[in-house]
Amino acid sequence: MADLQRLSGGASRETWAFALDGAELILQRERPGGIRTGGGMAAEAGLIRAAAAEGVPVADVVATGDGEGDGLGGPWVVARRVDGETIPRRILRDDDFAVARAALTAQCGAALAAIHRVDPERITGLEEADQLRQFRELVDVLEQPHPAFELGFRWLEANRPPPSGRSVVHGDFRHGNLIVGPEGLRAVLDWELAHLGDPLEDLGWLCVRAWRFGGPGPVGGFGEREELYAAYEAAGGRPVDPDVARWWEVLGTLKWGVMCIIQTATHLTGQTRSVELAAIGRRVCENEYDLLALIDPDGAVPDPTPADAPDPTFHDVPSAAELLEAVREWVEGDAREATSGRVQFHTRVVATVVATVQRELAAGPAMAAAHAARLAALGVDSERDLADRIRAGEWGSDDRTLLDSVRQTVVDKLAVANPRYL
Repeated sequence: MADLQRLSGGASRETWAFALDGAELILQRERPGGIRTGGGMAAEAGLIRAAAAEGVPVADVVATGDGEGDGLGGPWVVARRVDGETIPRRILRDDDFAVARAALTAQCGAALAAIHRVDPERITGLEEADQLRQFRELVDVLEQPHPAFELGFRWLEANRPPPSGRSVVHGDFRHGNLIVGPEGLRAVLDWELAHLGDPLEDLGWLCVRAWRFGGPGPVGGFGEREELYAAYEAAGGRPVDPDVARWWEVLGTLKWGVMCIIQTATHLTGQTRSVELAAIGRRVCENEYDLLALIDPDGAVPDPTPADAPDPTFHDVPSAAELLEAVREWVEGDAREATSGRVQFHTRVVATVVATVQRELAAGPAMAAAHAARLAALGVDSERDLADRIRAGEWGSDDRTLLDSVRQTVVDKLAVANPRYL
């Protein structure tokens, strides 16, 4: 084995590249506490092979193991490396991928139709669960109150459609898990969340705003829903009811918010200490914002609460905010230029974290005071109390006063965590 190199990305798995006997290979090893379902990585390898037989572009699986007695410390899969790009901002912006962007929507529709053709009876270890109930239970276990999520749960329960069918579902078909070349889609990666369920789940998930990465199209930032649905049906997929696909898009938005909480919990509990996992926790408000936009599209988006003027301090200059600014400038400049690969990726994450702390120091006190006033106006004394009372049915998911109050809180959180998202 030669040229072992750890690659960036992968909040639930570690990814390594290496060469063996002239072949370029990729090893994925499960992180402790990583998000996964199904019968393990051996079952996952079987699913990938079955998908390939249906025409899904995939990386060829070479070997798999459970991590017992082999020195790898956890379940793993080795596959042949597929050349191409996975970084969304390059796929969505670079001229080299202009042809790919025009083709990707139809290619994704065809790939999803092929995934859904896999015979569920041939695949062992795939779980089947009521996703709405599953994520409701996860939120309860996490014990983090999110009134916006409670409004989302109420909307989803009130608008649940009948099943569109039952098939193998990839579970994470989106940017970052697709290898793209100049001509388009080359491979579908990361099958650890595959399960049995409604095939329209995959189509709704691909349209979740988090996977657009600033691109204009609702399908992965590169395409339109109608083209995706048409390509899916033309490739043999079931007829797509847009309202059902939208329901799955709403659920997908809520799911990603919950997954962000779970991934940050693995950092906070010490299972896997990681600045990347820590930073993901501040992305929850992006999903709250998107969720409210989906279930309440006519609601006005307020401006963030203005920050208080900084109080005089007895500390010498520079101030805490100015010190953080100096650290951020160094990370974005010297540190980024002197690094590459995974370390360079984490310099971007660190710069984002420092900027978030800067904004919270400046705006946090005023936002906290405004938030307390909104809670008092609703007759509740905490986020937990508000979330519990929404769940208990004291307000409907269409109550304008409640929606406006929750939306203002989410906008304030987002103005600190990622103001460009607004």
